[in-house]
Amino acid sequence: MRVWDPLVRIAHWTLVGSIIVAWFTRHGGGKWHEWAGYIVLAVVALRIVWGFAGSAYARFAQFVYSPAATLRYGKLAATGQEPRYIGHNPLGGSMIVVLLVTALLTAGSGWLYTTDRFWGIEWLEQTHLWLTYLLLALAALHITGAIVESVRHRENLIAAMFHGNKREAGPGDVH
Repeated sequence: MRVWDPLVRIAHWTLVGSIIVAWFTRHGGGKWHEWAGYIVLAVVALRIVWGFAGSAYARFAQFVYSPAATLRYGKLAATGQEPRYIGHNPLGGSMIVVLLVTALLTAGSGWLYTTDRFWGIEWLEQTHLWLTYLLLALAALHITGAIVESVRHRENLIAAMFHGNKREAGPGDVH
């Protein structure tokens, strides 16, 4: 069944590519690094709008759960008893929000650093650097979570982010 619409998938892989370009151009990348950051800002802004106006599984209301529900899901996942979700599970939904906020803060701090007012300000440069490391760590955790869930539920979530389809809902699956 179709879960991830084209905008979600294109935004996802554009964000991935922009972050990779930004990382590899961080030393002497000049305009490439800057433009990668601008693309991150644009994609995050688009994804936030799409989180309110997009297709069913793209909407924040569909995958942002309460802290209590997320904790319950985390406990089930820790014991291998978590249900399969058609969209994002509660931990995945939380990760999406945290990744979007961290990407926004990372790119935003990079942009601020290029302005006349903040050029050469040490605390901002350090903030941008630490946000970059945090973003990479979160991305690694996100990939790990997608692989673990793919194995547990016998469903290739990484491939699903290319073609948009997931296995039809079965008994016990959560919409």
